[in-house]
This record gives sequence, C-alpha cells and structure tokens, in this order.
Amino acid sequence: MSAQAALLVIDAQESFRHRSYFREDGVPTYVARQQALIDGAKTASIPIVQIFHVDETGPFSEASGLVTPLKPLRIEPDAVFKKSRHSALVGSGLDVWLTENGIRRIIVSGIRTEQCCETTTRHASDLGYTVDYVGEATLTFPMTDATGREWSPAEIRTRTELVLANRFARIASVEDALAATARQTAA
Repeated sequence: MSAQAALLVIDAQESFRHRSYFREDGVPTYVARQQALIDGAKTASIPIVQIFHVDETGPFSEASGLVTPLKPLRIEPDAVFKKSRHSALVGSGLDVWLTENGIRRIIVSGIRTEQCCETTTRHASDLGYTVDYVGEATLTFPMTDATGREWSPAEIRTRTELVLANRFARIASVEDALAATARQTAA
C-alpha cells in the first residue's frame, strides 16, 4: 500500500435512504464516480478508509441495520471508522490511524458534499494534510435557504468547490486524484 495518501469514503451508507430529503436521482452518477475512485485506489494500492456516521437513534444508529455501504457500492476498506460529528477527524481515531500509517495526503469523497465531506476537508487542511476534494465523487440533496430558494445538488457542489479551492483543497476529478498519487509515488 502507498503510505503517503489515503482515500476517505465518508458516510456512503444506506442510512440516507431513510431520510426525508433523500433523492435517488443523483445516486447512479455518484455511485459510478465513487466506484471508479474506489477501484482506482485499490489498483494503485492507496489505502481505502470507510467512515460511517452513527447516532444513538434513527437510521444512523447501528441498531437500525442501515449503517452499511450504500448499495450498489462495492468496497473492501483497509480501515473502518465510525463518527458522530461532521468531521471524520473528530473522535473517530482516524487522525491517529493516518499518522501511524504515514499518510499526509487525503482524497475526500462521500455523502454529503457540503456537510461531512466539506467539514472533513477544512479540518484536515487545518491539521496540515494535503487534501484532494473529489466533488464528482460526492453526493448531496436539494436544500432550501431562508428566503425559500431551493438550491440544487449541482449548485451546492459548485459553491462547495468554490469555497474549498486553493484554500483548503485541490479540487480534483477522480482521474486527477489518482494520477496525483501515481506521480507522488513515482517521485
């Protein structure tokens, strides 16, 4: 395994299908890009880290039986962590694992674009990690602001990438993130 980078697959779990805001229409495109990133990481020997959000009650509780990978994703993670906060780096042990494995670069993907993926990206950057944010391998759902305007997932992704770009992360496609790891390994 490459010890310099790791792929984070954040909250890509069945729990979301049981939330009122969940929309199935964006799932096929997301799954295709997320799977391409997972498969590419596996081929490149990049450690794959699966992170699940857990709560005490509801569809995110372990007792619900829904804290499982979002179907039809196929993932064989090298490590699994559970979190109860927005950032995957708070209280999960992930930061310790990354340090112990010599990982200083992370590739962020998963669900929700503007929530746990963005928060983890900002937190990781503040901790000194180099971050590739792969927006095309994230998923979110429409949101309505205080004025009543509904923001589409595409608009939310654009806004998220805008505020992260060159300040907290490099915005990368699946192919760019994997190629950067190949270049880093070859150097």
